[in-house]
Amino acid sequence: MSFTHLHVHTEFSLLDGSGKIKEMAAQAKKLGMDALAITDHGVMYGAIDFYRACLAEGIKPIIGCEVYVAPNSRFDKEGSASDERYYHLVLLAENDIGYHNLMKIVSRGFTEGFYYKPRVDYELLKEYSEGIIALTACLAGEVAVMLRRNFYEEAKASALKLQEIFGVGNFFLELQDHGYPEQKSVNQGLLRISEETKIPLVATNDIHYTYDTDETAHDILLCIQTQKKVADEDRMRYAGGQFYMKSPEEMRELFPYAPEALQNTEEIAKRCNVTIEFGQYKLPKYDVPAPYSASPEGAKEYLKKLCEEGLVRRYKVPPKELWDRLNYELETIENMGFVDYFLIVWDFIKYAKDNDIIVGPGRGSAAGSVVSYCLEITNIDPTKYSLLFERFLNPERLTMPDIDIDFCFERRQEVIDYVVSKYGKDRVVQIVTFGTMAARAVLRDVGRALDMPYASVDVVAKMIPTELGITIEKALNINPDLKKLYESDP
Repeated sequence: MSFTHLHVHTEFSLLDGSGKIKEMAAQAKKLGMDALAITDHGVMYGAIDFYRACLAEGIKPIIGCEVYVAPNSRFDKEGSASDERYYHLVLLAENDIGYHNLMKIVSRGFTEGFYYKPRVDYELLKEYSEGIIALTACLAGEVAVMLRRNFYEEAKASALKLQEIFGVGNFFLELQDHGYPEQKSVNQGLLRISEETKIPLVATNDIHYTYDTDETAHDILLCIQTQKKVADEDRMRYAGGQFYMKSPEEMRELFPYAPEALQNTEEIAKRCNVTIEFGQYKLPKYDVPAPYSASPEGAKEYLKKLCEEGLVRRYKVPPKELWDRLNYELETIENMGFVDYFLIVWDFIKYAKDNDIIVGPGRGSAAGSVVSYCLEITNIDPTKYSLLFERFLNPERLTMPDIDIDFCFERRQEVIDYVVSKYGKDRVVQIVTFGTMAARAVLRDVGRALDMPYASVDVVAKMIPTELGITIEKALNINPDLKKLYESDP
């Protein structure tokens, strides 16, 4: 009997999970598993990287999330300190419909239910339940919380309510065992509920790091998150060192009394099949004015008109070489399907300039485009500086154009608001980017968590070169004194 891990937190459970996606996928493959799930806390930041990493290892990616469920309405932001602010619930996408529904659930948790955490509620879960398999999660799940309080009937009622939302066969009672006495008690309650209601069981390990040897590093990460010291007694911790990716054999040893719970991990894995397409661009259409709106090629004609007017405005009497270059760029843009993209960018930059919002002159490869210059997207003449259009858009390689635009930081939001008002709140998103901890900062944070003297940590931190993006590993190779210190006192 094989086994699939269905409750997995990666590095994208920020400052809570420490397992790197690539190493997790590789370890699952090494352990003989055919599939692996991702269920980060309340977010799906890592879904795409995880999907790619699993395919690279030849295993099936299962896309999921451990969501936070509000005890009442997601809109209820009040409550006393003793109230439960949220329960945990694991959701797995069974198919493409489920994947899209999961994204909607998670997104609305942020936009509508954020209160300490991005929370959803039973109304949302019911609305977007199609294509989703749900598990009761850890000790913080609603069913487990009721069992811990010795409210058996309430726990049973919660389980039946969730089964009604997701449907028979799509909801599972989740057994976990990390060596905690209360988990054993909760598991007994879950077994009883399963026997009485016929709700199936599933066994999981609440993975927060990849290897058993990662326990100490993960514990320090938790201290950095909570601004505590390792020696502090009253702090968040995952005691016992059991939150790593266990082998199928280790999982069988934990649950000899529930072989069906182990087998169900495989059954769920077989059912989960999500396809994410890459390399296909779904760009919005720009609403061109009359009379161009009446033509099927109106956007192309309108862009050409704007560029030709801009060419004359920029160069007064453009030579033939410039007309040829403009036509070449326009043809390339049309063939690559980016006509509307340029019109959209031109439109909101025009809005900014019309409203006296300062716009940067342009940076990056977009400055190599005559079209960008004629549309006043950039303010740098590419012919004057011999800038290549192909550095920006290469007709031999289909990639999205990347136009870096700088607005006055005090009025940047006005431009964003304009785009939202023009295209709709449900069609505009801001893309998050993630930075990793800088090497010097990591050393200082770890030293603080270990309660080491600041002066001692500072001496080591200053040995790391002030180079952008430098890692500790690279610093060890650059600085022989740092390497010598590391080898003598690791």
